[in-house]
Amino acid sequence: MPTRPNAARRKPARYSVPVIDTHAHWYPQQFIDLLDREAADNGATMSRNAKGAPVFKLPHIEQRSVMPPLMVDLDLMRREMDKRRVDTMVLSLTNPMVYWAPPEFALKLSQTWNNASTTAYTAFPDRFIGTIMLPMHAPELAVPELERAAKLPGMRAVYMAEAINGVNLHDKSFWPVYAKCETLGLPILLHPLYPCGIELMGEFFMRNLLGNPYEAGIAACSLVLGGVMDAFPKLTVMLPHAGGPFPWLIGRIDYGIKVRAELKHMKKPASKYLRRFYYDTVTHQPQILRYLIEFIGEDRIMLGSDYNQDMCDLRPVDFLESVPRLTRKQREIILGVNAMKLLKIRRK
Repeated sequence: MPTRPNAARRKPARYSVPVIDTHAHWYPQQFIDLLDREAADNGATMSRNAKGAPVFKLPHIEQRSVMPPLMVDLDLMRREMDKRRVDTMVLSLTNPMVYWAPPEFALKLSQTWNNASTTAYTAFPDRFIGTIMLPMHAPELAVPELERAAKLPGMRAVYMAEAINGVNLHDKSFWPVYAKCETLGLPILLHPLYPCGIELMGEFFMRNLLGNPYEAGIAACSLVLGGVMDAFPKLTVMLPHAGGPFPWLIGRIDYGIKVRAELKHMKKPASKYLRRFYYDTVTHQPQILRYLIEFIGEDRIMLGSDYNQDMCDLRPVDFLESVPRLTRKQREIILGVNAMKLLKIRRK
């Protein structure tokens, strides 16, 4: 197929804002070292794959967590960021997170992650932003660690799974954490962990293709229908995978609020909460993202890539540029303006 004239010579557009990837994963070496030393004593195993990368495994979960160099070495990550036209990454932990561990070890893992995150920020303040990991299954430990970690340089958000050990996010045990996040002005960035319904999604990689986005819809409904967003009106939450099914099923949810006795406590339709959330760009389909921007507004969409998982968008900026009928101003709002506002990022 012939190449378009001058296509090979086209230079990437330069933007007036930093390009910030809000959905990017990292395993600090200190975190891996702690798992190597103590995972076995706390119910998990660590091994190495054929390439020498660390592999974490829980006995009751088939899924493994592989930790390759591109998700460990910050120098390698910075080179990848340059290739992908990303200026800054918001660092976050992915599987296995910490909720699998006994509370005291989960706290130790969280502290190790938080300390490593602030160190990464301090070393490269223009390239990395830290997020706070908490032992959410032990709120009495989570709140003090939140207070401690919030004082560390570069820690701009709390990172949390979309369910905690099978418990939905509206559970009252988590409310002290939400209250502290609201007081501190820290947004919550959500991410799937081990999706529900795995017994029906074990084949064809459906646990990720479908399961991970489904978790975002469950989490959003839990927070809205369970009263969290009303109880904490200044709390801000980001949904990964463009919100999963939540935006697209909002009409059905609104209708259910009208007709179902289980939802009679709702004073407003769920659609009134759509803009209480932020959404990343991880849709893998330009027209779908275009619909989301039209429906929600570009001021609630932030760039994401899912770095560096096998479902990662390798060229997130190029992907955004492929979305039809976006102005340069709209792209810049999504590429960096929204993240700078939400995460209080300042550039000299």
